[in-house]
Amino acid sequence: MKKLLFVCFAAIAVSCGDSKKEEKEEIKIGTQTEIKEAPSETTDEAVANVTIEGNDQMKFNKSVIRVKAGQKVKLTLKHVGKMGIEVMGHNWVLLTQDADIAAVGQAAALAKEDDYIPTDMTDQIIAHTKMLGGGETDTIEFEAPAPGTYTFMCTFPGHYALMKGEFIVE
Repeated sequence: MKKLLFVCFAAIAVSCGDSKKEEKEEIKIGTQTEIKEAPSETTDEAVANVTIEGNDQMKFNKSVIRVKAGQKVKLTLKHVGKMGIEVMGHNWVLLTQDADIAAVGQAAALAKEDDYIPTDMTDQIIAHTKMLGGGETDTIEFEAPAPGTYTFMCTFPGHYALMKGEFIVE
């Protein structure tokens, strides 16, 4: 009888132990998934850390960036391609709300000596990175403007048609 009671108790203990082990594994898997899907954009009350990538296919990896009005923005542009600055340069330029993206893009194409930032249109530009070639990175800091939707773009000749997005200030 004691042997039967011991076997029953051991079976229950093993069964309970196994279910606890499974719960721990499920929690661990969920935690790993969250880490893998962590965004490259982090914000707190004081600083919005944003990372955006440009590639050799003339694309940014983000089409929308959200920040809070008045927040300090620390933006890092990474050129993840391999092509040089002369043939596939990228920058990140934030325009004012009233700026005409096509006009800025066309003027920028003629401003090679100024890193493709048209000096006569700086009143339409809030912030910008330097022009980068493949494998390069640049980080800038600026204060987020008033609430609204703004346009960001790359001003390398011809890129603004594909390399653009919305910078939403809430």
